Amino acid sequence: MAGKKTANKKVQFWGTGRRKKAIARVRLIPEGKGTITINKESIDAYFHLETLKTIVRQPLVLTNTQEKYDVVVNVYGGGFTGQAGAIRHGIARALVIANESFKPELKAAGYLTRDPRMKERKKYGLKKARKAPQFSKR
Repeated sequence: MAGKKTANKKVQFWGTGRRKKAIARVRLIPEGKGTITINKESIDAYFHLETLKTIVRQPLVLTNTQEKYDVVVNVYGGGFTGQAGAIRHGIARALVIANESFKPELKAAGYLTRDPRMKERKKYGLKKARKAPQFSKR
């Protein structure tokens, strides 16, 4: 669900990002100060690792729009790393809706491509997807 919505004559750009089991609904608000809010918390309160904060900011840094948009995110499912990847995907999709000229550089960086890697299912007779019980000859 990506789109451009107007509520009370305020333009907002929406993008949905996914990674593993995480789903992020991202809203870009133009003429902002560059604040990023995730589940009603600041990015610093939500993500404690600097690498995850960097992942979230990558599309904005690439397009040089850190100070132009406020980002409001609702994310659920998965872990912190999957959520950071989902937010990055959603921000990139919303930026393309906001300005079509960002598409080539975002696509070249790989931010518009959904990462297809998922958790492998557990098989019977094994402890996890591939981990087998210890083998003993006797």
